Amino acid sequence: MAEQTDQQTGERIPTVIADELHIVYRVHGAKTGKGSATSALSRIVKRGEERGVRKVHAVKGVSFVAYRGEAIGLIGSNGSGKSTLLRAIAGLLPAEKGCVYTNGQPSLLGVNAALMNDLTGERNVILGGLAMGMTREQIRERYEGIVDFSGINEKGDFITLPMRTYSSGMAARLRFSIAAAKDHDVLMIDEALATGDRKFQKRSEERIRELRKEAGTVFLVSHNNKSIRDTCDRVLWLERGELRLDGPTDEVLKEYEKFTGK
Repeated sequence: MAEQTDQQTGERIPTVIADELHIVYRVHGAKTGKGSATSALSRIVKRGEERGVRKVHAVKGVSFVAYRGEAIGLIGSNGSGKSTLLRAIAGLLPAEKGCVYTNGQPSLLGVNAALMNDLTGERNVILGGLAMGMTREQIRERYEGIVDFSGINEKGDFITLPMRTYSSGMAARLRFSIAAAKDHDVLMIDEALATGDRKFQKRSEERIRELRKEAGTVFLVSHNNKSIRDTCDRVLWLERGELRLDGPTDEVLKEYEKFTGK
């Protein structure tokens, strides 16, 4: 266990607290499905009303406390609210009810994290680093390590090519490598370890362990139970937006595998 404690009190240090958190999406659109300019204008004029708005209750009353030094897996069926929960922790989605408190700066890394497809991998490393708050000097110092970690140059000089020439796996590996180059208070990873070969997954798992030692908290969303077992000591199981189970990895995965029949 890599959990860290306050040296004076000996108590574990919370990094994320979710308190009866509810997240609701509102899908706007006329029930007739018509997309004319007139109907769009009508919706704008009536935006204060709930008419023609469908609510999707994506996260329902979720509560937990995450601590410094923990690696926490998020599992559940498709549409269970895992990615929504991460976006709420990152401050990208407002709570309908309840609260999320974070100690430190949360960083969300998704497979679809925005980099510029028309720019080279090299330029994206610089932009991605700057976006995470790294200085140009820090980026220069870590640049070779980022490229080597991603492995995208193992079959050619891809780092000098536009990202639109990359496979989805190469792009995802580069995104992970950029994010992993910085020490994070709270790092949230959405399916990044599902990309790449076993060698890259091993490097990623080792880097997550390092981040935990450096006082971070890591959340990992994955459908790969082996990655969860290899990386996380605690698991939150979400189903239909509700927190079904929160506990040690082996115990929760055992119940989840019974539920899914896998």
